[in-house]
Amino acid sequence: MKREESNIVNSTGSLSVSDESIARLLCDDNHVEEAVRMIMKKYGEPLYWHIRRMVVAHDDAEDCLQETMINVYKYRSTYSNEYPLSSWLYKIATNESLKLLKNRSGFTMSVDDLGDSLKDSVREEASPDADETLILLQEAIALLPAKQKMVFNLRYYDDKSYEEIHQIVGDSINTLKTNYHYAVQKIKDYILEHQL
Repeated sequence: MKREESNIVNSTGSLSVSDESIARLLCDDNHVEEAVRMIMKKYGEPLYWHIRRMVVAHDDAEDCLQETMINVYKYRSTYSNEYPLSSWLYKIATNESLKLLKNRSGFTMSVDDLGDSLKDSVREEASPDADETLILLQEAIALLPAKQKMVFNLRYYDDKSYEEIHQIVGDSINTLKTNYHYAVQKIKDYILEHQL
């Protein structure tokens, strides 16, 4: 059996396909559906959790992920291998999350003003045996302005470098570092203020 250089069998025995291979398939009209399936298999869960941390509710995250995949298919011709595939996917997912939040606000308020509503959703969505400190962390994140929340989630949860976040969000690295610093400080302050 001939083994392609771009495909590697990982320790769990499942096939792991490189982003470069997926990107090539995505740009080939004969293999687009296969590429989208591979993207969903490789990035579906991380994208879901990225979206979920932005929108909080499971159903909203599922809807957003579905819209993200539709947009991957629809706008595949805009992908440039100048940036990593994952950055492009996270950018689409981030934009879909912000669009959902903006639609939820009814365009009458800023996305940043949804914090209290999102904070309340954290408690509603939490399991009964959830750790109180983790709930406080999620509430604090929900209260952050949209940009700080996005930067914090990408850096803290998704373990993205500032360069990768720059590719997703578009802000300068110094601006991203400032947003992250303020987010961390606000989260610490919130947890200290609300801990029993």
